[in-house]
Amino acid sequence: MPQAHDIQATGGRVEALISEFGALTDPVTRAKAEELVRALVELYGAGLERVVEIVTEAEDAKVLHRLVGDPLVSGLLVLHDLHPLSTAERVREALDRVRPSLGLHEGGVELLDVDESGVVRLRLRGSCHGCSSSQATVTDAIERAVASAAPEVSRVDVEAVADDREPLLQIRHRPPGSRPTPEAVS
Repeated sequence: MPQAHDIQATGGRVEALISEFGALTDPVTRAKAEELVRALVELYGAGLERVVEIVTEAEDAKVLHRLVGDPLVSGLLVLHDLHPLSTAERVREALDRVRPSLGLHEGGVELLDVDESGVVRLRLRGSCHGCSSSQATVTDAIERAVASAAPEVSRVDVEAVADDREPLLQIRHRPPGSRPTPEAVS
């Protein structure tokens, strides 16, 4: 099994290097560095596009499923806009994967929307009533799962837990003037 590659760490390193290139004072060196990065990205993007075409033409769903299931390859497919699943579909799959770990909170999370700017809106359901730290833990787990499956998502908005339970019996003060008199009781 090949060693797992931390795509987020590598992406961060690439962005840092590009930023350093942008800070170079020599415009010729900066232009050549940018051209080198652009040529490499175009080259491996074209190769990846060809791989997807070959697999699609061969109608080999198993191979395509394995490609999109691999976090490194899936991230590259998203980067080059070659991923066969939409952002919403990948977010739904991520939510399905994280639901078992939300067991204490009944695993209820619902995708409401993915807008064009990449903002995902979710709603929690379950038993997080009054436990803000648990809700924060659940939200963090969901956000990590979504970021891993759909790195193009710019933000995840999580609505508070929907209260879909019947309210408990409420004991209230008696309205003034409705107190029974001793004569009426005896």
